[in-house]
Amino acid sequence: MAKKNAFRCIKSRTVPRKANKEAQRSFLDTQLKPLMKKAKKDKNIEVYFSDAVHLIYGGYTGYCWCRQRVSVKSAYGRKRANCLGFLNSKTNQITTVINDTYINSNSVIEGLEKLRKINGDKKIYVILDNARYQRCKLVEEKAKELNIVLVFLPPYSPNLNLIERFWKFLRKELLENKYMETFKEYMISIDNFVTNAYINFKEKLHTLLVHNFEILGE
Repeated sequence: MAKKNAFRCIKSRTVPRKANKEAQRSFLDTQLKPLMKKAKKDKNIEVYFSDAVHLIYGGYTGYCWCRQRVSVKSAYGRKRANCLGFLNSKTNQITTVINDTYINSNSVIEGLEKLRKINGDKKIYVILDNARYQRCKLVEEKAKELNIVLVFLPPYSPNLNLIERFWKFLRKELLENKYMETFKEYMISIDNFVTNAYINFKEKLHTLLVHNFEILGE
């Protein structure tokens, strides 16, 4: 009966309460799409999507094919790996700043300096959210000094930030149903995964990180 009426069993999702679909649509049509189109035509323009992820050193469970429920060891505690990533929209290569303390404005500046070193004299655009440690005078002045243009997303619009898809991919591929004996091993594994994903998962990322963006609420 369900199939006849075109019903499917689909997991529900949450949408940010303050998401503004009109603001998202305007940003997508007037800023993001034109910028991506411009970068595609010009090899001297690079567009990066930036965001931080905070991964607790514990257990990440997920689905798996099995005859009975699988139990996975978990290292509970307060330790976490903080990773600030900058995703290149053309190559899917990610430049990172990773630590076990916290991400702040100095972390963002370190990332921007890495981007400038990697890209030489190319024009660089970085798309990022409105976190206080990013949208501050210190970061904006450094970006201006490095000739990097910061493009801030509308509030509550993770759907327009391409790197958000990658963080979900990381959790599924690297952390779900996995146990790592030490926090050092955990940190190294995350760093290696993020750094080499554009090579090791080239085809998967090509599909996952396609430049199609959904408007939340539509």
